[in-house]
Amino acid sequence: MKQKLIWRWLAVITTVGCTQLAWAGMTALPAAQHAGPVTYVSGGVGSDESQAIKEAMHNYPLVLEFAGRTSYGNEYLAGVPVKIVDAHGKTVLETSAQGPFLLVSLPAGRYAVSASYGEKTEHRSVSLLPSGHVREFFLWQM
Repeated sequence: MKQKLIWRWLAVITTVGCTQLAWAGMTALPAAQHAGPVTYVSGGVGSDESQAIKEAMHNYPLVLEFAGRTSYGNEYLAGVPVKIVDAHGKTVLETSAQGPFLLVSLPAGRYAVSASYGEKTEHRSVSLLPSGHVREFFLWQM
């Protein structure tokens, strides 16, 4: 009888512990945002949030990463204005990245991406296929 009670308590403790770990993992990813039909996640500040975003990258066709080069090495940037324009010249997303990562769900096609830091704007042309994803790294000299 005593052994059954111990096993039940271990099961309860394990269940509660696993639930808390799962909840912690779910809350580390910033909430998805929407701009018309475009869904995006922006962030990556802090190790938990950064790890959650890295784990979610494969779910998004376009991954943008922002950093600045200093004399000490590369440092992640936040607050980077981003604009994505489709092949017809229509702006499909205009936002400010809340961290060093911006994950964007867009349909397959060609897009022009621009990102700014300070007075400098970087431009990229990307082609998204129906499967897979494209990752672009923006690096500014600071």
